Amino acid sequence: MSSSTASPTCAHCGTSDKERLYLREDHCHCCEGCLLDRCIGQKPTLDLAGLYSGFVEALVRTLDLRELETGLHSRRSACHTLVLARRIIFDAEELRQIYWGALLHDIGKIGIPEHILLKTESLTGEEWQTMRSHVELGYSIVSQLPGLEVAAGVVRSHEERFDGTGYPRGLRGEEIPIGARLFAVIDTLDAITSDRSYRQGLGFEAAKEEILRMSGSQFDPVAVDLFLAEEAVLRNMVALKCGQPQSV
Repeated sequence: MSSSTASPTCAHCGTSDKERLYLREDHCHCCEGCLLDRCIGQKPTLDLAGLYSGFVEALVRTLDLRELETGLHSRRSACHTLVLARRIIFDAEELRQIYWGALLHDIGKIGIPEHILLKTESLTGEEWQTMRSHVELGYSIVSQLPGLEVAAGVVRSHEERFDGTGYPRGLRGEEIPIGARLFAVIDTLDAITSDRSYRQGLGFEAAKEEILRMSGSQFDPVAVDLFLAEEAVLRNMVALKCGQPQSV
């Protein structure tokens, strides 16, 4: 669903940067940078590892644009996953790595040919196998980055399903890293509520219905419970993306 409204102003740092994402808190807004600072406890804002951080975020944005996204899909997924993770994880380093894993989840698609990546018709069996290879391609990239072992696990597991029918390894239940289990719910939320070339994005309620329906099969019920606990926050974040601000 397309965005057309002006960006809110962060109550903590004062930014109204349209390239930032915003979280509604009480009667004010918090930008993604300040959210990360508070959850992860590191400075400077949004710059988790200096130039290295900036380069990786630019790379992710380039990948989003290559897929004809708004350029914010990966950052939305990372920021929204952090909203869930902060409820049950209190170690700053683990939160940092979950954020990075969600941010980099599709980085392996940089190795997928465009005629497959951007194809609007159904993929052939061979093309589908090529597309599925983005998970291990992504893992091979992120696993080589120092200090991102947990993040690499999220990247490698983001297409797994709670009931064991996902890929590439068919992990089941708690075999799937917690960051990947949280991300799975958020990825579906963003996918359903975002415009695609073949359909307009649906509303939050449609996404919520699907997430509840797939609890215990595609999604970890614990992750679904966290989604429900943060429903007001996530609903408003989706509304901001869609250009339809709502009060919480």
